[in-house]
Amino acid sequence: MRCMNKGRISIWGAMALGVLLMAANFAAAQSPLPALLVLEKSDNMLAIVDPANLQIVGRVPAGPDPHEIVASADGKLAYISNYGGLDSVLNTITVIDLTARKALTPINLGALRSTHGLALAGGKLYFTAETNKVVGRYDPATQTVDWILGTGQDRTHMVAVSESLDRIFTANVSSGTISIIEQVSGPIGGSGPPPGSSGPPASAPPAGGPPPGSGPPPGSPRKTWRVTNVPTGHGTEGFDVSPDGKEIWAANAQDASVTIIDIASKHATQTFPIAVRGANRLKFTPDGKHVLVSGLGAGAGSNLVVLEAGTRKEIKKFDLGGGAAGILIVPDSSRAYVAVSAKDKVVAVDLKSLEVTGTVSTGKQPDGLAWVERN
Repeated sequence: MRCMNKGRISIWGAMALGVLLMAANFAAAQSPLPALLVLEKSDNMLAIVDPANLQIVGRVPAGPDPHEIVASADGKLAYISNYGGLDSVLNTITVIDLTARKALTPINLGALRSTHGLALAGGKLYFTAETNKVVGRYDPATQTVDWILGTGQDRTHMVAVSESLDRIFTANVSSGTISIIEQVSGPIGGSGPPPGSSGPPASAPPAGGPPPGSGPPPGSPRKTWRVTNVPTGHGTEGFDVSPDGKEIWAANAQDASVTIIDIASKHATQTFPIAVRGANRLKFTPDGKHVLVSGLGAGAGSNLVVLEAGTRKEIKKFDLGGGAAGILIVPDSSRAYVAVSAKDKVVAVDLKSLEVTGTVSTGKQPDGLAWVERN
């Protein structure tokens, strides 16, 4: 009997040890929260970084030519645009399960190609498709593209959406414009899509409106979209909306300048030079006090500048050793991460001391960045 009891204890002990080891391995495989997501563009990979120690804890295939990335509010999914350049044959958005660290079935956009800019708003994914000169919207619940609108501009590249969902903004690189797209009440009895609209697929609801048969009563104003294209500068690409929703700041890559647009009047109010060549990304700090602009310009010089939003003055410039692209600022405005694409690294910048405080060695050509939290 004693031997049998010892055997049972031994078996139960082994099972308990196995469970503990499995739990440890499972915990080690989880993505840290918060986490920094980095697209390694030339490697077609997504790197998951623990911001506590700036170490890469995992990688996931990101699909062909990944450029931009956004993460869901619950921290479970990430969406990656597969770009391929203007007139690309690529027509997918890669979906990543961040918990399991694996790629899911990609979103197939059919005839919509060269997707680039991404934004999550109202539970839906907004995207640009450069080849088609449109901004579109994908509904994860129905797994369909439920809205498409043409900008009439060349290289519709980046996109932002207001919290109220009634304003969408795009940067149009080759046209040198920012599109302000507003939902408005159209004329009573009006028909047809608004100017610039490409129209939805035959099986989709009308662009920005309710499905057939569920619209407003006859004679009441219908909702439509109005597109205003505001001239900026040559090569307008990176832009951001001020936290108070009053201004758009746009980086003009070919002019080494920034244009400020008053959203209410839809007019540019100021354009001023910056010490960054090839400026292609621009971000406000969440507190609205500072603006960061990065650039891919080759050669020695500034790759990142920090501007004071109120005075429009430069307060710090950085030589990061090579051309820089993606910028991510953490929600509390304490630090920023900047992808130094030319040097295969991401740097952490303390926004209080305005000093580089750490470096992540990445794969080839890091670019798009995202921050993951679990709300």
